[in-house]
Amino acid sequence: MVIEKDFKDPRILQLKEEIKNLKLLLCQKETELSELLKPVAFSCCHGPSMKGASKEKLSATEISRYSRQMLIPKIGVKGQLKLKNSSVLIVGVGGLGCPAALYLAAAGVGCIGLVDHDCVEINNLHRQVLHSDVFLNQPKVDSAFAALRRLNEEVEFRTHKTQLSSSNATDIISSYDVIVDATDNAPTRFLLNDVCVFTKKPLVSGAALQTEGQLTVYNYENGPCYRCLFPKPPPPNSVKNCGDAGVLGTVPGVIGTLQAMEVIKILTENKGVLSGRLLTYDGLDASFRTFKIRDKSKTCAVCSESPTIKELIDYEQFCGSAANDKNPSINLLNPNERIHVERLAELLKTESENNTFIDVRSPEEFEMCSISKFVNVPINSLFFYNTSSEPLFTDLKLDTEKPVYVICRRGNDSQRAVQILKDLYSHLEIKDVIGGLHSWAKRVDNDFPVY
Repeated sequence: MVIEKDFKDPRILQLKEEIKNLKLLLCQKETELSELLKPVAFSCCHGPSMKGASKEKLSATEISRYSRQMLIPKIGVKGQLKLKNSSVLIVGVGGLGCPAALYLAAAGVGCIGLVDHDCVEINNLHRQVLHSDVFLNQPKVDSAFAALRRLNEEVEFRTHKTQLSSSNATDIISSYDVIVDATDNAPTRFLLNDVCVFTKKPLVSGAALQTEGQLTVYNYENGPCYRCLFPKPPPPNSVKNCGDAGVLGTVPGVIGTLQAMEVIKILTENKGVLSGRLLTYDGLDASFRTFKIRDKSKTCAVCSESPTIKELIDYEQFCGSAANDKNPSINLLNPNERIHVERLAELLKTESENNTFIDVRSPEEFEMCSISKFVNVPINSLFFYNTSSEPLFTDLKLDTEKPVYVICRRGNDSQRAVQILKDLYSHLEIKDVIGGLHSWAKRVDNDFPVY
């Protein structure tokens, strides 16, 4: 039986500190090794394809390592050699990219490139299985390199610590045989599609949100590209990501693993590649469904016989959104309708009884963490009150004469809520808290959870 006081034993604390320092040292050494091996990885991946390379035999170690998959008739020695002499680029080393990279490295793909400009955050760790606490605040590509190299040193890994853009995408992508789209934003999806069409690369695309995921393969043989299905980008505010809607870690694990499977089928030239079909996964009812999607469009702006787009464009401008999963700050209110978190702290301490404090996040978020004296009124519920002002505060048993201060996660929804409340209660002083709970955690309460 483990007793809590045992964790205060100075020997245990000292050992934990030593382990932490060793992990940090390992992190530094792995990063140094990644930099030293970059020229080797470049020579491995360089060129339009590795399939003509002179790696014609498998070593005794490779035969032993990959024997279980080589026993499959549709893989065999020939299939394993194809994997060995192939290269794959994974764009995004997150929830989808981590399992995809893990299984492709384990399968013996000769060269794997990793593209990501982000650093590891603690809220990544429940789903991005290549990363760990020791690599917090370190580049994701370095963390992934360290984990993958521990798994299989026979594979060459190349890291691209950059954000994919119109200026660098062609140079990076042209060096690989198959591209894995493990991103979660519209500009990068359109960019990847277009450059894959121009460079004639298959694009294995996956997505995961909450408890659902989907998967397909674009630009494979005579199948459709992404633009054949989606000629125009979605409205910027209509696209949810994991940071907003959440995701159960196992869902991108499933989809990322299936992406690796599609890559292996393509590289080993097996049938059944998911081109022209869309696979969907529902984690809650444990169901997989496959649907036929549109054929290659004869009027596609990129892949048709008479394309109207013949070079890479500004994809952030085209989509009206940033090529990342960060939420941009908005400014809907005048400065006199807003307060800083420091002022909120003063009000809570000295004048809490004279004010009303409303948190407009979802009930799930409010349950995770909240500031004392705040009442949860989800922003979606505000829309139901329309012009009838009385029920809202009556239902919540709130004073209709006290000033109101509204907070949310980042300071965007609170501004929208203030606008709604001002329409309902024009006589009241109603203000939002700039920067929301993220700012509160940064500038007032450093122990407040950030998510």
